[in-house]
Amino acid sequence: MADLKEQMMTALGTVIEPELHQDIVTLNMVRDLEIKGDTAAFTIVLTTPACPLKNVFVERCNEAVIGKVDGITKLDINWDAQVPTDRRIRGRMDTPIRSIIAVGSGKGGVGKSTVSINLAIALAEAGAKVGLIDADILNPNIPQMAGLSTGRPKVVTRGNKQLMVPIEAHGVKLISTGFLTSPDKPMIMRGPMLHSAIQQFFVDVDWGEDLDYMIVDLPPGTGDAPLSLAQSFPLAGAIVVTQPQGVAVSDAVRSCAMFDQLSVPVLGIVENMTGDFFGSGGGEELAEKRDIPFLGRVPMAASVREGGDYGRPVVSFDPDSDAGKAFAELSQAVAARVSVVMLQSDDVIPLNIIG
Repeated sequence: MADLKEQMMTALGTVIEPELHQDIVTLNMVRDLEIKGDTAAFTIVLTTPACPLKNVFVERCNEAVIGKVDGITKLDINWDAQVPTDRRIRGRMDTPIRSIIAVGSGKGGVGKSTVSINLAIALAEAGAKVGLIDADILNPNIPQMAGLSTGRPKVVTRGNKQLMVPIEAHGVKLISTGFLTSPDKPMIMRGPMLHSAIQQFFVDVDWGEDLDYMIVDLPPGTGDAPLSLAQSFPLAGAIVVTQPQGVAVSDAVRSCAMFDQLSVPVLGIVENMTGDFFGSGGGEELAEKRDIPFLGRVPMAASVREGGDYGRPVVSFDPDSDAGKAFAELSQAVAARVSVVMLQSDDVIPLNIIG
């Protein structure tokens, strides 16, 4: 039996993870191998619950084993996921987060917050543990988009600290200044106050168990908030949202350049509101020019706008629509990019140590 297990591991060692370009045995993705008669049962530990490649793994594992390992005619593959952990987070703050993803844009009105909340929900629906920080401190929109126009976070005591408890909606833990003030009262802050507010959302909030992804919805532009975030906390990467037309793309170029200067990897470009009114293709052209991934496009649809206005995110309430499917596919693309970028970095805890 031991020899048969060794043969199985040797055979599975020829299966290459399509995005990481290493074999699944070296990556320690194969766990709990058992031989039961002519069936080999094992678990493949993916780098994200939102992985779109399960069918690829099944096909490649069967090709590697069936007919090549004597006595094995069937594979029973189970699935688990462990998102890579950024060791810089564990080293710099006592916050249970594996990876931090910033969502930015060069200008307002391109749907950055819409992308943020639908992305967070789609990741959560795929099985990930997700938090969302509304870092647009002065003009918070996330509470309304999540259907949380009322309510304030509870406060709990942990040790000698008092911490806010994030409000949960659609499977995502949320924090925003929109929960702390009345909608008709303006938030008036200078730069240092913005910096402090963003820090507090990380360290003065009881995020609970380990979060696989922390999505940070930044205000538009290249001002204090993204600078404070990048200087204070290690980011796995940033997503830049744009509309297709030239003016929006020109501003998105500045956003990409800002993240480059802050040494934050740009995970890719999202083209939002694609359609007849704004056209299409501008985001993809930008991605090609800057040699960064194009993560996908979201069609312009009334259901997306209505979802934001009435707290009914389209990925949750109309998942079979073109926009709902686009956000689900976007979540898979983002999760894959985070895994690739992190596992190519020296700042990640290797998969063969995790778990």
